[in-house]
Amino acid sequence: MAKTALVAGGAGFVGSHLSERLLDDGYRVIAVDNYITGNRSNVEHLLANENFTLLEIDAETAETIDETFDLVLHFASPASPPRYLAHPIETLHAGSNVTEALLNVARRDGARFIVASTSEVYGDPHVHPQVEEYWGNVSSTGPRSVYDEAKRYAEAITFAYRRYFETNTGVVRLFNTYGPRMDLDDGRAIPAFAKAALVNAPIPLHGDGSQTRSLCYIDDQVAGILKMAASDEPGPINIGNPHEQTLLEIAEAVIRLSNSTSTIELHPRPVDDPERRQPDITKATERLGWVPKVGVEEGLAKTIDWFRTHSS
Repeated sequence: MAKTALVAGGAGFVGSHLSERLLDDGYRVIAVDNYITGNRSNVEHLLANENFTLLEIDAETAETIDETFDLVLHFASPASPPRYLAHPIETLHAGSNVTEALLNVARRDGARFIVASTSEVYGDPHVHPQVEEYWGNVSSTGPRSVYDEAKRYAEAITFAYRRYFETNTGVVRLFNTYGPRMDLDDGRAIPAFAKAALVNAPIPLHGDGSQTRSLCYIDDQVAGILKMAASDEPGPINIGNPHEQTLLEIAEAVIRLSNSTSTIELHPRPVDDPERRQPDITKATERLGWVPKVGVEEGLAKTIDWFRTHSS
């Protein structure tokens, strides 16, 4: 019999790609999403697949689903600053109540459980590149804390279930994922840059552009997550591309790849915006046999093409 996977946040950016890949790998997939930031259109092409079911419910109620799962993937959380700042309580619940509910499903069924954590648990880091042993430099009271602390709590309860209930859990820390099906209006750098570039409007760049990010294309990200799912590793394990670039360099690349005449317009930098982001992926490489394969230029070109054909 085919294995069955529960994908919480299955109509979201990353969740929809995970659902698609799991179907390709022979799984039955039950995707749940309450559409706070997910969108049915992300999985519209999967609805005719008899092995795919989409439930419009809150993942906090996942224990009521009449299924037995082999794999539980928790990707149900707003991920962009504008979205989690607009939904602060729901974001905190995604890290707390939802994580606990999904852990209970995994514990009940003896399933492998994977939770999507984030590079944001490192805050504005004093260690570079970021290694998993680094505890971070994070504000528990600032505006971004609703996301950062929710993810830190999600990691904590996941490790508690592993220690006290021997639940088969894994934590992945995702770095700056981008690609097709990102919401053009979600406020993150790549969609914001592309949205402006495609209409030759000024590119909104917060700060002076010297802060860095390390962009990981969605196909690479999904491959790393599923390698983690197929392992017994507890994590946390960084899944990201260690190719570090300034935001200014990224903005300039988007302009060039879009054949745009956009200029760059500087805006005030958000509170607690991290100065540098670069994952150390030694553990992912050695323990999972994973390395990213898609170069930034190739990934940006594919992403921009998708935005071009899907923007209204």
